[in-house]
Amino acid sequence: MAFMSRFSRNGSRAPVRRIHDDTVSHPILSVFELERLLYTGKTACNHADEVWPGLYLGDQDIAANRRELARLQITHILNASHSKWRGGADYYEGTGICYMGIEAHDSPTFDMSPYFEPAADFIHKALNRSGGRILVHCAVGVSRSATLVLAYLMIYHRLTLVEAIKTVKDHRGIIPNRGFLRQLAALDNSLRLKQKP
Repeated sequence: MAFMSRFSRNGSRAPVRRIHDDTVSHPILSVFELERLLYTGKTACNHADEVWPGLYLGDQDIAANRRELARLQITHILNASHSKWRGGADYYEGTGICYMGIEAHDSPTFDMSPYFEPAADFIHKALNRSGGRILVHCAVGVSRSATLVLAYLMIYHRLTLVEAIKTVKDHRGIIPNRGFLRQLAALDNSLRLKQKP
């Protein structure tokens, strides 16, 4: 396991990158079991929490606060609650922030899965840029945006869904809706099948 030695501004330990161990078998949990896991541990949220080095998960209040975005040195924003009536790329003009918007609905019937790969690619590019720091947000920062962050950790860091949830939950309370959990479980299963020899 690789440990990061730096500390966040509030004095707490910065998120730790976890290395995936392919030798350990992880069970696939049902939606009910995933919800039980989500209701354990940290339930509190700030306007933005660093859940992985350089990756912040937050709400629309932090996304609208240019001063706080500058303080956090945010270079990229992924908005999972994009709307043509509010905000968007124009709001960040002149700030140097690169923006991506996804018009997702926090409904169990909304299919978020077509956005897993494009969102993960955007997050990955942001974090691989020198000094890159990204805010992924929606209205409250616990369902739509959390779903995209979990998918990123699964796709790019080969974490299982359970590992991804535990990693994020160490720093922020999240609760993706049941439809999103089913879609993440399907992603988890397809990624595992691809990894088998």
